[in-house]
Amino acid sequence: MQFSIEGNYPVLRCLLNRGETIKTSAGAMSWMSDGFDLEVKSGGLRKGIARMFSGESLFLNYYTATKDNQEIVFASSLPGQIKHIKMEGQRIIAQKSAYLASEVSVEFETVFTKRFSSGLLGGEGFILQKFSGYGDLFLEADGSLYEYDLRPGESMLVDQGHVFLFEESVSYDIETIRGMKNILFGGEGMFLVRLTGPGRVILQSMPIANLAAKIVPYVPTSSS
Repeated sequence: MQFSIEGNYPVLRCLLNRGETIKTSAGAMSWMSDGFDLEVKSGGLRKGIARMFSGESLFLNYYTATKDNQEIVFASSLPGQIKHIKMEGQRIIAQKSAYLASEVSVEFETVFTKRFSSGLLGGEGFILQKFSGYGDLFLEADGSLYEYDLRPGESMLVDQGHVFLFEESVSYDIETIRGMKNILFGGEGMFLVRLTGPGRVILQSMPIANLAAKIVPYVPTSSS
C-alpha cells in the first residue's frame, strides 16, 4: 500500500493493489475508485460494543482492492492533522476519537483508565483507545501536535482534552486542582491529567470540546 497525507484540511489518500486491504471506522471513507470490495465486521460483539463506548461504530469496514492501482480517500472530520504511525510491535494509547484507518495487522481495542473515578470525573470520559501490532496506522488529531519524550519519573500536567496519545509505558492519572478559588476562577476546571514517564507523549492544540465551547455563543437560538 502507498499513501500520502495532503492539504490544509488534510485527507489520507491510499493506493492499493489487488488483494490489499485497509480497515476503517464505519462512515470514514470519503471517496474511492470502483475496484474495491467492502466487508463489514465487528471483530467480536464484545469488542464492537466497547468501541461504541469510545464513540466509534459497532462495526469496522474492510476495503479490499480487486485490481491494481485503486485509490481510497479518508478526509479529516475537523481542522487538524492526520498522524501516520508505523507500528512495529509497540503499544500506544490515544484519545477516544483518534482512530481513522489502518492496515488489518494493526490491533485496535477500547481501554479504560486504571481508576474508574479518574476517568469519570476527568471531564473527557474515561475511555481511551489502545493500538498494537504491525503496519501503518492513521490517527486524527484536533489542531496542531506537540511531542515530548518524558524521562523516567518526569511528569507533566495537561488539560485532558489536549492529550492526543502516549506510549503504554507512560502512566496516566487524574489530579484535582487544589483550592476552591482556583477551581472557581482559574478557568481550568477541576481536573488535570498527570502523565509520568518514561515514554513519548503527543499533545494536541485544539480539542473539539474547546472549539465547540467557543462556537456555542454564536449559534442562533429560537426566542420564546
